[in-house]
Amino acid sequence: MSDAENSLPTLFDPLTDSQPRALPLLTLTDLRIAESQAAATLPEHTLMARAGLAAARWLLERIAADTSVTKSQQRVCLIAGPGNNGGDALVVATELHKAGVAVEVCMPVDVKPADARWALEAARAAGVPIDAAPPASLDGYGWLVDGMFGIGLARPLDGVFAALARQLSQRTKTRPTQGAVLALDVPSGLDSDTGAVIGGNAATAVHATHTITFIGAKPGLFTAQGRDLAGRVTVAPIGLAAGIDDDGSPDAGTGGPRAAMQLSAPGLFGPFMPPRDFATNKGTFGSLAVVGGDTGMCGAPILAARAALYTGAGKVHVALLGEGAPPYDPQHPELMLHPIDTLPLDSMDALAIGCGMGHGERATRVLHDVLPLDVPKLFDADALNLIAKDPALAAEVTARGVQGDPCILTPHPLEAARLLGSDAASVQRDRPAAARALGARFASIVVLKGAGTLIAAPDGRLALNPTGNAALATGGTGDVLGGIIGALLAQHLPRYEAALAGVYLHGLAADTLSEQGHGPAGLTAGELAPMVRTLLNRLFYPATVA
Repeated sequence: MSDAENSLPTLFDPLTDSQPRALPLLTLTDLRIAESQAAATLPEHTLMARAGLAAARWLLERIAADTSVTKSQQRVCLIAGPGNNGGDALVVATELHKAGVAVEVCMPVDVKPADARWALEAARAAGVPIDAAPPASLDGYGWLVDGMFGIGLARPLDGVFAALARQLSQRTKTRPTQGAVLALDVPSGLDSDTGAVIGGNAATAVHATHTITFIGAKPGLFTAQGRDLAGRVTVAPIGLAAGIDDDGSPDAGTGGPRAAMQLSAPGLFGPFMPPRDFATNKGTFGSLAVVGGDTGMCGAPILAARAALYTGAGKVHVALLGEGAPPYDPQHPELMLHPIDTLPLDSMDALAIGCGMGHGERATRVLHDVLPLDVPKLFDADALNLIAKDPALAAEVTARGVQGDPCILTPHPLEAARLLGSDAASVQRDRPAAARALGARFASIVVLKGAGTLIAAPDGRLALNPTGNAALATGGTGDVLGGIIGALLAQHLPRYEAALAGVYLHGLAADTLSEQGHGPAGLTAGELAPMVRTLLNRLFYPATVA
């Protein structure tokens, strides 16, 4: 390998680096274009050599950090599939073997592509032990490497590879904190574009503790089942996407691939946060009305409104549809509660509509009344279900967007399915496509909630949010998100950036609270808002006076 081939870009973790980056997320099409362009200019086998070397270096660093065993005592088993992913595994095995690490390769089927055959010949020449039969047990190895199938797999794993996937996944389940299973590029069986398991059976995909992904980050590693299956993700650019701007696009002149989807980070929305100058007042930061709360359901809009206070809105109103609502919120008397008929909604800076509003005729009338208002609007929860079943409401939402006043829609997968006339399983099979379809159909900003929330704009922009965890799987967290985004709209953030920021901060609050021991189990929705305030100030309004 030449010196140039050894001069690889620095590996990085897009989620845990001190300054999270907005990154392009590369689909299979993007990657094939990048590989084709590279093949036309680089010596043969270069990309495979670089990928294998990057993964070997990653492993060597972790083996060196494990002071309980020496390199010669650390055994690594690599599972090589029949394609180029298997070739990557063979290069890794060769590099580890040369470095004095005990390696064994299980290759049930001989590799077939020319690059992979080259890697096989090099491994054999170096004396790497290669066996077609799987080991009787994987317990005796320090690291296991999944090099069975990478991007572009079109069918579920079966036969010996499905059995090996189950063995690797069992290792992850029994030793989840010891860094036991490394997937090369993507966990075998995972669709790198969608994050869904190919064929739908999670038992036939590898559940890794770590993934090192080549050229660039893939959307499937950060959404749907991919977040669980990939574990911690490290990106190895291998020279094709080394220069990446803060906005997620490659630096001019680097030749890196361009992508239509981005991994969200503060760089995408931070510049739109309003300054907090001394000469400001509550009017500077806008008035939000949270609209909802039919009889017996006023808790949801109050929860959203409290979150809006903590996110910096200047004034927060709650417009309640039902009877018997409390006159004020004892916990937060700053909130102003009104019967909906007494609050002039057209005087607000933003509206967040739907929390606990029910499905009655009055709720439908309220939606018809608010849609023509020249005020930025977010629709959530019951409002989305009403829009899904009322063609006239749906047409009004679309018309607003076509006229340049797009709404923000924040569905979970089942609500998204109703809006699309589909089912939740179809939405989850291709979350990016579902988010794009909703954005186009309703000419709206769409926040498709779930593992790896997606934010789509009708102009084609699409971002995948990397924050959040299972702590958010509890009642009321969606109401809190609606209040956060609504508060940012009231502070005059553009709609797309308000959605990006709200989703990011909402998820980061859950992550931070979980790190402090308050989650993921048992975290309540109301605990999120104070942490959002802390993060908002830490990220965008650090103290300037000692």
